[in-house]
Amino acid sequence: MRARLTAGLVVLLAVSCAAVGVAAVYELNGFLTGRLDQQLRDVGVRFPASLEHPTATPKSDHDGDEHGDTRKQSTGTFGARLLGGDVTNASVVPSGTNATAQNVNVTAADRKALTGVPADGRAHTICLTGVGEYRVMAARGLDGDVLITGLPMEPVTAAVHRLELVASAVFGAALAIAGIAGAFWVRWSLRPLSRVAATATRVSELPLASGEVALPPRAPESDPRSEVGRVAGAFNRMLGHVEDALTKRHASEERLRSFAADASHELRTPVASVRGHAELALLHPGPVPPKVTRALERIAAESARMGEMVDDLLLLARLDAGRPLEQLPVDLTHLVLDSVTDARAAGPDRRWTLELAEEPVTVTGDAHRLQQVLANLLANARLHTPVDTKVTVSLEVDDTTAVLTVHDDGPGVPEDVQPGVFERFTRADRRRTGGAGGGAGLGLSIVAAVVEAHGGTVTLESRPGATRFTVRLPTDGDGSAP
Repeated sequence: MRARLTAGLVVLLAVSCAAVGVAAVYELNGFLTGRLDQQLRDVGVRFPASLEHPTATPKSDHDGDEHGDTRKQSTGTFGARLLGGDVTNASVVPSGTNATAQNVNVTAADRKALTGVPADGRAHTICLTGVGEYRVMAARGLDGDVLITGLPMEPVTAAVHRLELVASAVFGAALAIAGIAGAFWVRWSLRPLSRVAATATRVSELPLASGEVALPPRAPESDPRSEVGRVAGAFNRMLGHVEDALTKRHASEERLRSFAADASHELRTPVASVRGHAELALLHPGPVPPKVTRALERIAAESARMGEMVDDLLLLARLDAGRPLEQLPVDLTHLVLDSVTDARAAGPDRRWTLELAEEPVTVTGDAHRLQQVLANLLANARLHTPVDTKVTVSLEVDDTTAVLTVHDDGPGVPEDVQPGVFERFTRADRRRTGGAGGGAGLGLSIVAAVVEAHGGTVTLESRPGATRFTVRLPTDGDGSAP
């Protein structure tokens, strides 16, 4: 904006200077040309008339008569006599006192220009080959001839040219000074807007998605009657509303986290109790009807499933609260081997493939939670792909990052599910599960939360026939085991 305002100011000033310069040059040219025309009228046709008719001069000045009376004629005065469309005489008054008129060689172009001058008593401009540009005036003589008197345009042209040079220099300097001063003035005038922009930039860099957010200080306000002052005031009011909304949202999130943690903690005991009583009833030695046995088995299974869900919710609540995880060296290669072995046992109808780095990969973190990440990713590949799907698990080191990839050639994750696949309670439809029942939708959200708590990232790339989950974790040093 500063550049546009400064450029606009300079352009407007340049247009104004150009208009003033053109008007001044035009006016000066007209004024000097008018004076030249007046001189032509004052001189009359005495000089061109003397070219053909001698003028007697006193004996004290000259001996006899002469052709071309140069007395009282300014230097450069041109005279010509035309008879029958032909130039009979053409001379110019040279410099010096009592100098004799000098003949001028008239070319065909000059003859055409001279014969084209109307004998109307008004001045016209022509260009003669030998003497340059002239302002001439024609009148009819006594012998049926045409007498032309002219004065050189060189003084007028020189004065106009000098004005053009002076105006260009002055206006150029004025434009340069105005451009520099205008840039400083615009920058000074827009300082409040620059502060607003700086504050907006700091706000845009804040993590506003979740957690407690401390907004930067408000932009300083200026005159509320100015446009910049109104913008600053409106921006500060908007920041106030945003801060209030973020504070209320954070308080609501804290209440939800507290509720989830408390509810999960409180549910663990009754769920465990229900499961224990169901398993105890199944151990009863007496005869039990088959329907009762089936009901008790379902109660035990659903109790176990509910217990896992409660544990997952409690883990997420703890991670949301920022509870620190263990920070110990973890052999990630060993965890991958164990997890793939368990997945192969749970899903023997899938084709499991391992691709490991030559050296063991070590990271710093919580071994139990990282094991849970691997188990959830492999369970996701096992539960949401059809039979005979190939699942490839690879582990490598990229500079100082451990890269874990779980790839399958199943039907892929639906495009409408992919944006929120790591959110809680997100479940894929049966196109990927192959008709199998899904979980509670917490597995991948736990993966994302645990990986983020370890300072890593997890991403998904999926299309029909290729689904890839990529986990990146910082390694210990060069990524090899000590």
